[in-house]
Amino acid sequence: MAGPAAGQGRAVRPPASSPRVAVDAVLFTISDDRLQTLLVNIKTGPFAGRWAFPGGLVELGESLDGAAYRELYEKTGVRDLYLEQLFTFGDAGRDPAWHTVAVAYFALVPHFERGLKRGDKYADIDWFPVHDLPQLAYDHSAIAAYALKRLQAKLGYTNIVYSLLPDEFTLREIQAIYEVILNHKLDRRNFRRKILALGLLKPLPKTRHGAHRPAALYTFTQRRPMNVGVL
Repeated sequence: MAGPAAGQGRAVRPPASSPRVAVDAVLFTISDDRLQTLLVNIKTGPFAGRWAFPGGLVELGESLDGAAYRELYEKTGVRDLYLEQLFTFGDAGRDPAWHTVAVAYFALVPHFERGLKRGDKYADIDWFPVHDLPQLAYDHSAIAAYALKRLQAKLGYTNIVYSLLPDEFTLREIQAIYEVILNHKLDRRNFRRKILALGLLKPLPKTRHGAHRPAALYTFTQRRPMNVGVL
């Protein structure tokens, strides 16, 4: 999160010190038909008891991307996720304990059942619906809004939706992802015609059986970011 110094209980900024550099990571997933994000509960310091996005200081010799990947892996145990740098938040007063410049990221991962790891630094860790977040520490409300706006925009001109889906899925499931993130319904026929015409999906020689008639299964032809006009 953006205030590791606060997490250590520091209250005085040395007069000759330089700003610290941290990363904050907004991790999105889809669960219970809702877009959700991962939050940690701060244990000590001026924001004790508040929720925030996971993150921390960049270590000596570590890249920004490497720090973001590390922080998310420590909390989730997941290595294979989509990660993109968002923006740099550098207001001198964003962390009352120390002048901390935070580079924000957003990340995408399919919903998983494995346990989350809060570690010793946080009081708790959990998923929250994006549209029903608690009061956040630091400037993380602004980071949340920025990340959601970026995600919604990128759905229209990239294929990054693959990062939220398992290897096999139905057309109904991929459309549901778009509808949940965009927060509105899409015309079923038009969406399916467009998504199939783009060549992003490959039909599989099997179906999924459920309460309704069997549904055809698909997989992505490539699971890497590409610019393509989906919407």
